[in-house]
Amino acid sequence: MDFEAAVRTRRTHKAYGPDPVDRETLAELLELARWAPNHNLTNPWRFRVLGPRALARLKEAAGPDGAGKLDRAPTLVAVSTVRDPDDVTFEEDLLATGCAAYLVLLGAHDRGLAGYWRTPGVLRTREGQDAVEIGEDEHPVGLLYLGAPRQEQRVPERAPVADVTTWLD
Repeated sequence: MDFEAAVRTRRTHKAYGPDPVDRETLAELLELARWAPNHNLTNPWRFRVLGPRALARLKEAAGPDGAGKLDRAPTLVAVSTVRDPDDVTFEEDLLATGCAAYLVLLGAHDRGLAGYWRTPGVLRTREGQDAVEIGEDEHPVGLLYLGAPRQEQRVPERAPVADVTTWLD
């Protein structure tokens, strides 16, 4: 798949087959993520691939109302960024981590996998962060849901460039 096609056709999926993404493929996707742009090469992103016990802890922290959505995909990856005490560096690192997470999703799409980026409320709680071992020195960014797609996703049009761009003189 060429780059432009990958960008234009990658979509959020919420229906997955039952098989988890294999460790080798996950390693390839996380390898892509480390090439995200980041100021001063801080490499601020942290990824945690959730196994059955970690997922059970996260579900317990989410409670009955939030646990169901954690079962959507067979593979979940918790994404966080290191908290830098300097506000400017932290902001740059947070955005770099978002780019790294997107590279995982784009790489998954290129491999025929489906993906979904969500930041559930449980990750905004200390109990949820503890469940996936995100320390107080990190800021949670989200969960990446990954797996084989069960259905095709439609590709809706986006806002035209003219609606979101101002050309300054």
